Amino acid sequence: MAAVNTMEKKLAEYKCDTNEAICLKLVRFPEDFEDDGTTFHPEYSHQVFGDDEVAFGYMGLQMQLFYTAGNLSTLFKVKYSSKVNEKFDCVEPDDVEGKLREIIPAGFTCNTDDFISLLEKEANFKPFGTLLHTYSVHNEEAGELTYQIHKVDMTCPGFQEYHERLQTFLMWFIETASFIDADDDRWDFFHVFEKYNKDGETLYATVGYMTVYNYYVYPDKTRPRVSQMLILPPFQGEGHGAQLLEAVHRFYCTLPKVQDITAEDPSENYVKLRDYVLVKLCQGLASFAKDKLSLGFSPDMVTEAQETLKINKKHARRVYEILRLRATDMSNEEQSRQYRLEVKRRLFGPYKKNQREMTKMRKCLRPEELVSHISQLDTQMQHEELEKSYQVVVGEYRRIIERLAAQA
Repeated sequence: MAAVNTMEKKLAEYKCDTNEAICLKLVRFPEDFEDDGTTFHPEYSHQVFGDDEVAFGYMGLQMQLFYTAGNLSTLFKVKYSSKVNEKFDCVEPDDVEGKLREIIPAGFTCNTDDFISLLEKEANFKPFGTLLHTYSVHNEEAGELTYQIHKVDMTCPGFQEYHERLQTFLMWFIETASFIDADDDRWDFFHVFEKYNKDGETLYATVGYMTVYNYYVYPDKTRPRVSQMLILPPFQGEGHGAQLLEAVHRFYCTLPKVQDITAEDPSENYVKLRDYVLVKLCQGLASFAKDKLSLGFSPDMVTEAQETLKINKKHARRVYEILRLRATDMSNEEQSRQYRLEVKRRLFGPYKKNQREMTKMRKCLRPEELVSHISQLDTQMQHEELEKSYQVVVGEYRRIIERLAAQA
C-alpha cells in the first residue's frame, strides 16, 4: 500500500493547471519574447482540456501561443522539464500538442526564427474593412494612444484567415464559446486596432472584436444580434468595449431597415456595458429629459429610443430607471419612495406570474404535493426577495451613474 501511495504522489507531480501552462502573448518587438510582463493566461481551458482544466504527464509544462500583434501570425511551442513516460513505464502523458492543434488554424510556425521573420513583415499589415470610428486613450506611460474601429465582412482578401486566428482567443476567455459559420453572409464583423510606431513606421495591433448576426424580421426589417465580443486581456479596463459597442450601435442606427439591436445570451458584464452605452446614447433624447423622468416610463420614450437609436422597449426601460435614479434626490423620502415603487412594480412582474402559475397548480396537486410547493406562495418571502432584487438593481445602476460622471 505504501508503494502505491508513493507512486500516486510521484504521478501527481506531473499534473499541470492548463490555465497556468498556456502562455499567450501579442508580440510587437523581438524583446517581447523574454518579457514575462507581456505574457497573459486563459481564464478558461475546459473546452480543450476538460472540466478539471488539468494536463497530465509533464513537469514545468508551457504551451506557448505567441501572435504577431497585428496580423496574428502564430508561433506554437510546447516545452516541459520532464515527461512522465521517461520516468515511469506504462503511463502515457496527455497529447497536449494534439489538442491544441485541433483549434489552431493551419499556417502557424513552431520555429522562433521563422516567427521573427513574420514579425518583421508586420508593417505590411493594415486593418481590414471600412473605418467607422477613431478615438484616443491617455496612457500614463505612452501618452495619447490612437485606436480605430473598422467594419469588415468576409469579402475582404485575407480576412477569413485572420479571423480564424483571432477567434481562437474565444476558447480561453468566453466560457461557452464556439466558432461561428463565417460563410454565412448575414454576419458583420467589427474590429478594434491600435495605431503604434515602430522604427518610424505606423503599425496596427489587434485590440478586440465583435460579431453580429443580422436576423430577418417580417416583412422587411432586420434585427442585428451581438453574438461574440472580446477585448483582448492586455487592453481590458481601458474603455475599448464601450467604444466598440457605441460605434456598432451608431452604425446600425443609420440603417432604416434595422428594427432594433439585441444580444445573444448576454453575460452579466455585457449587460453592464450595454446599460452604460445605452444610457450615454439616450440621455440627450427629448423624451428622457430630466423633467420627463419623474412622470414615469412613457410611450414616447419607447418610440424615440426605438426609432432614433434602435433600442427595444425592455432596454429603454432600464435606461429610464437609471436616468431617473440619477435625477432623484434619494435623501428626499417621498422621491425615494416613488422611485422604489416604480422599480419594484417592474421587478414584481415575474413574481405575479409565478403566483398565477402556482394558483393553477394548486387545483391539480395532491395534498402531499402541495406541501412541497406552498413555501413558494409565502408573501413575506416574496417581499424579502423583491427588496433584495431592488437593492441589487440599484447598486448596478449607481455604478453606471458613477462611470458616466467620471467620463463627463
